[in-house]
Amino acid sequence: MSYRRRLTLLAAVAVTLAVAVASVATYLSVRAQLRDSVDDHLRSLNRRVATQPAPTAGPARRQIDAEQERRRFLLLLPSSPLGEQGYAQVVTSAGRITPPPGRPALLATGPRVLAVAQGRAEPFFYDADLSGTPVRVYVGPFADGQALQAAQSLADVNATMRRVTLVLVLVSLGGVVLAAMLGGLVGGSAMQPVRRLMRGTRYVAATQDLSRRVEAVGDDELAGLARSFNAMLEALAESRRAQRQLVADASHELRTPLTTVQANVELLSRAHELAPEEREQLREDLLSQLRELTGLVGDLVELARERPPESDLEELDLAALVESCVERMRGHGPSLRFVAGLEPCLVRADRVRLERAVINLLDNARKWSPDGGTVEVEVSGGELVVRDEGPGIEAADRPHVFDRFYRSAESRRLPGSGLGLAIVRQVAEMHGGAAWASAPPSGRGAELHLRLPAFTAAAMSTPDPTPS
Repeated sequence: MSYRRRLTLLAAVAVTLAVAVASVATYLSVRAQLRDSVDDHLRSLNRRVATQPAPTAGPARRQIDAEQERRRFLLLLPSSPLGEQGYAQVVTSAGRITPPPGRPALLATGPRVLAVAQGRAEPFFYDADLSGTPVRVYVGPFADGQALQAAQSLADVNATMRRVTLVLVLVSLGGVVLAAMLGGLVGGSAMQPVRRLMRGTRYVAATQDLSRRVEAVGDDELAGLARSFNAMLEALAESRRAQRQLVADASHELRTPLTTVQANVELLSRAHELAPEEREQLREDLLSQLRELTGLVGDLVELARERPPESDLEELDLAALVESCVERMRGHGPSLRFVAGLEPCLVRADRVRLERAVINLLDNARKWSPDGGTVEVEVSGGELVVRDEGPGIEAADRPHVFDRFYRSAESRRLPGSGLGLAIVRQVAEMHGGAAWASAPPSGRGAELHLRLPAFTAAAMSTPDPTPS
């Protein structure tokens, strides 16, 4: 079943249920009101009969008019067993029934009726059937040691309820048909943004054109989905641009060392024509170019790697890791002085990649620092700061020093591919951090920052729970 049909069906079912609930509520409300009206009439009948003059003792009793006796028992229409106003009979506490004069007793008695006559129970209602006629009966006190059973036919109430039921059934059927029609309209309207999104996805899948965007109208969930899809296309387009740029830059950067290596290999094929000193120099140049080419390829491979899997992440002390990297760098730059101010800081990272990023920052400072210079290394609150005493970075170059293959005019005279700092930024962003360059407080040299999300000091000081 298509989404539109499901939506139409759900809308129709929802409206149908609403109509059904409303119809049932209406039926029960009308039925309750009609039966309450019958109950009120029976109470009134009980009061009218009970307030008729009672017969007196002695000779006066024989003088009671028969019509007065009939009025006392509410005999109204002899042609109807119940009469238009109902029927009433008196029940004594001993169980003797006194029907209206000239009429048979129509209602049966029971323990509960006798309890009302004896004053031990409250008045009550019940339904009964008299010769196929449904009636509503009210039992209430009449006189001392007596109870009155008043009954009224429910035939009119039942006939009214049958008419109400027919009307409600017709209204419900009409509501179902209307719900189906409205559900179709609602489903068609709701599917418009979905169709636009489907057309956009099919177009992108068929043409690979990531510049296509889906129209997002409004602020509802479907419009949010369209905007999310557009953001995904923008991210894919940016990733494709970065990929193409990486391939283009890599091709450009690899062309020069490969050409040099090729020329030196061709020259090496005529090594017998060269002097021993020239052959040794050629060999050293070739090895140096191969090492440079290997480093460039390694940097390209590192940049092409995706986000580290969760299994490669571990909790480690950034200060301890930086201290280890500083010790290694002291061996590569013996003429420099490394000054470290390291505060313990717990981060969650890929140790190998983070070491690579820290080494790249320290190596960048080593390359730019003069002999005898000082490199300051600080770690605090998840942030690593490296300062050198080199020529510094121009303000216009600072936003770009972490870009791939970016090399300022001064840096082109030094060896390198321009990928070291790009790897630093990639590692920082992979771990939810950032990398940037700023002017040092002293105004001399360069200051580079690497920030990672850090745990609090409380988390570091809390010991691991030990099993008891």
